[in-house]
Amino acid sequence: MVRNVDLAEELAQDALLIALSEWPKTGIPQKPGAWLMAVAKRRALNGMRREKMRERKRAEIGHLDDGIDTTLEQFEMAMDDDIGDELLGLLFTACHPVNTTEARVSLTLRLIGGLTTSEIARALLASETTIAQRIVRAKRTIGEAGLTFEVPRGADRNARLASVLQVIYLIFNEGYAATVGEDLIRPSLCAEAQRLGRVLAALAPGEPEVLGLLALMEIQASRLPARTQKDGKFVGLTDQNRAHWDQLLIRRGLAALAQAETVGNPGPYAAQAAIAACHARAPKAACTDWPRIASLYDRLREIMPSPVVDLNRAMAHSMAFGADAGLRLVDEIAEIAALQNYAPLPAAKGDLLFRVGRLQEAKEQFAVAANLTRNSSEKEFLLARAAACTQ
Repeated sequence: MVRNVDLAEELAQDALLIALSEWPKTGIPQKPGAWLMAVAKRRALNGMRREKMRERKRAEIGHLDDGIDTTLEQFEMAMDDDIGDELLGLLFTACHPVNTTEARVSLTLRLIGGLTTSEIARALLASETTIAQRIVRAKRTIGEAGLTFEVPRGADRNARLASVLQVIYLIFNEGYAATVGEDLIRPSLCAEAQRLGRVLAALAPGEPEVLGLLALMEIQASRLPARTQKDGKFVGLTDQNRAHWDQLLIRRGLAALAQAETVGNPGPYAAQAAIAACHARAPKAACTDWPRIASLYDRLREIMPSPVVDLNRAMAHSMAFGADAGLRLVDEIAEIAALQNYAPLPAAKGDLLFRVGRLQEAKEQFAVAANLTRNSSEKEFLLARAAACTQ
């Protein structure tokens, strides 16, 4: 609305402070979000009026036009756009090409996705200092360029689509496997990412990657009820009770995947959705088509090279062709800098070593992984696996 990142943050913080002062006395309003928005908007309008008053004093009363009314009317209408979803519109706005892709994603995850600097750093395999600097530079670049925060249309919107998809994908991933905190999953983040994906798919039904991402999220989200026990402890994929998987979400995901494969050449999101579909179609873990999953990871590695893809590919090959095959692939990527503080790497190696009977080495790897993770539920799971490595 105000078309200024720093001012928007100040207004949001002001509204929250007022709520902390007022709500203990008056009670939480029926629609807290609307209350906060109304307070922030009122403060913004008051600020605009004060600025106009200063302009009047400088320009002499009686020689001004009706610019204030036009400005306020534009402000009130600033959220109107043809996307039809406020948050999705803001995602497109924040992913302005004046910044690098890395800066766009970091800024958008922080401002709109609500992720902390630490969560973003772990999602992007970067240091917290690097992410913090990216966010500061991104804000400064937008401010210095004098950009207006408007919902893009046509070609401009298409140019930002890849960044928006990446942001939605990372928000979902943080919900599916939280990197910090006590909870292993954050279903509200997954649900919001799914909602954005559905809105975007309705907006761009001919984009295979939009459909691919939606398919991936729907299928992955179907497993959320089975990923944790009642006490919050983690349950691995092969140990999950598949009767608890949400069949409606699976059907939605498979339908979106079929549509993605029909409308165009599927990319990395559709490839990941195809992998998830292999699990969804297997009535029990023993029926999983691991050779197909391994081949899909081979393809994904070609179209989206990434150390994380390489790690997942290694695990898929271990399931298809034996733990020794997986160990060889893990050893090939063990020295990659981006994976040095990445807990899933030693966790995966620990699992592979356990499967080939090298229990002491497996125990050491699980301990390393437990020390690296910042999620308490995951830490507990890894320590339990280490304790299970007895001769």
